[in-house]
Amino acid sequence: MTEQEAGLRARLVAVGVDLVTQEGAQALSLREIARRAGVSHGAPRRYFPTHLELLSAIAREGFAELGAEVAEELRGGEEPTGGEEPGGVGASPRAQLAALARIYVDFALSHRGMYELMFRHDLLESNSLGLRETSLPLFNSLVDLVSRARPDVRAPDVAGALWANLHGIAQLWGWGSLQLATGADGVEPLVRAALDAHLGPEAR
Repeated sequence: MTEQEAGLRARLVAVGVDLVTQEGAQALSLREIARRAGVSHGAPRRYFPTHLELLSAIAREGFAELGAEVAEELRGGEEPTGGEEPGGVGASPRAQLAALARIYVDFALSHRGMYELMFRHDLLESNSLGLRETSLPLFNSLVDLVSRARPDVRAPDVAGALWANLHGIAQLWGWGSLQLATGADGVEPLVRAALDAHLGPEAR
């Protein structure tokens, strides 16, 4: 692939990222992405033979952004706010899990379109561009932290259940269901409850 071709491919993906951020996953048609990129409607097919491949390339950008946010936090890249314990490398595994959980739910709520795209079953099922494997480093970080916080449990099972719980919180909060059902003012108490449910109450 020439430098010009690589540049056009990257532009199509970047346009798709902007489009899903602004208008949601339903707006990601090949024709609209091509129009916004300033190319013919058939041009994307030269770089992405199927619509799923282009969508997968866009979703990979979402996983990369989320993974970078988690990695920065676990390295101690952010200062704690609101009296929370920092989630950096010197923090306890439980504090790091709390930081990861907070970032995950915040990302889901602030990147609604991208989050929906990242977990579309048809993209993950097709595994175009290795999308399933792209999400594994984040899950492996979760498993590692669970294994250190709770060495007495089978970490992949607990990590999977916690991930599913956080995913459900993000989805139901985004739909407005949890606010209605629980009367909660914010999502943080629900995230803490999920951590307590899967890891046990935090030591005081």
